[in-house]
Parts: sequence; structure tokens; C-alpha cells
Amino acid sequence: MKRYFHEELEDVRSHLMLMGEKAIANVNLAMRAMLDSDLATAQKVRAADDRIDEIEKQIDDEVARYIGLRAPVARDLRLLFVAIKASHDLERVGDEATSIAKRTAKILKTGRSIDDLGRLPRMCELAVGMLKDALHCFIDEDSRRAIAISERDKEVDSLNRENFRYFLGLMKDNTALVDFATEMVFISKSMERIADHAQNIAEEVYYLLTTQSLKEVIAEKK
Repeated sequence: MKRYFHEELEDVRSHLMLMGEKAIANVNLAMRAMLDSDLATAQKVRAADDRIDEIEKQIDDEVARYIGLRAPVARDLRLLFVAIKASHDLERVGDEATSIAKRTAKILKTGRSIDDLGRLPRMCELAVGMLKDALHCFIDEDSRRAIAISERDKEVDSLNRENFRYFLGLMKDNTALVDFATEMVFISKSMERIADHAQNIAEEVYYLLTTQSLKEVIAEKK
């Protein structure tokens, strides 16, 4: 057992990892709905989000119970607060995946397929990779991996700006594409936010492992 995880903390740890797995699966499912122009898949994303919300509540309850019963020392207390903050970020990831699915369904219900994704596939690849790595930082107590996540967040931000310019151009060139392009801009923003939540988790885990601010450490290296 890793040094941070006493037997009493195992449920918190396990549920956080389960929540992360389900959030990642939902992001991938939302992307699959777009790639395949599949309304049924989009609707599955919305249904699966309820389970993510349930796990967040379980984590909150477990943390409250542990604090009430065990009066944890500072190190364990930091872990519990990080678990709460990380679970909130993962819940928001689930919400953003649901938002993507809803906007995908809205487009598909007009009778058109989603045949132009801009840079969204690459954004999804990066965001999901960031989420996976952030969770592995937590499991493996690997603070170095957290630093690398920040660089990919910058790339996602850049791709989101590219998408905005691209879809805005579609609107200007063809007024019939205004509704479609508007939804795609919002979908791109949701994917950018997913990456932001992965970055937040990395920062939280880095603090847990080092008691240092990841942003300050990165700034010092520049």
C-alpha cells in the first residue's frame, strides 16, 4: 500500500479512481457520438453522467465520515481535501461530456451529420491523456508527471483558439452553417474545459505529494 493510503482511506482512493475511469469513458463516448454522427451514443453519455454524480457524493460522505471518526494528521488531511477537490473536477468533466453530447444531439436532430470536426479529435486525445496521467500521478505518487501535463494544456488552449477561428470562418462563408458552427464552438470550449480540469487535478496531486504549488514551480523553471 502506498504510504498515503491507510486501510481506512482505501474506499476514498478506489472511488476516486472509479470516478476518473467513468469520466474518461464518457468523454470518449461523447467524441465517438460526434465521429459517428450517432444520436443513440450521444444519449448514452447523458445517462451515464448520473453515476459519476453518485460517486462524487459517495466520496464526500466517506471523507466527512473519516474526518469525524479518525481526526486525521496533516498529511492525510491534505489527501482528503485533494480527493474532494479532484472529485469535483471529475464531476465537472462528466458535465462537460454531457454538454458535448447534448450539443451533438441538437445538431443531429436537424438531420445533418457532423462531417467537420476541426481540431476536436486532437483536443480529445490530449484531454483524455491528461486526465489519465493526472490520475496516475495520484496512484503512483509521481509528481514529475504532473509537470508535463501543463505543457499539453497549453496545446489544448491553442487548438481551441484554432477551432474558434475556423468555425467562425464557416459562419462567415455560409450563413446556412451558423447554427452548426456555433454548436461546434461550444463543443470545442467544453473540450478545453475538460483539459483544464485535468490540469487542476495535476496541480492538486502535486501539492499533495510535495506541498508546493505546481504553477510556482513551473514559473521558476522559465
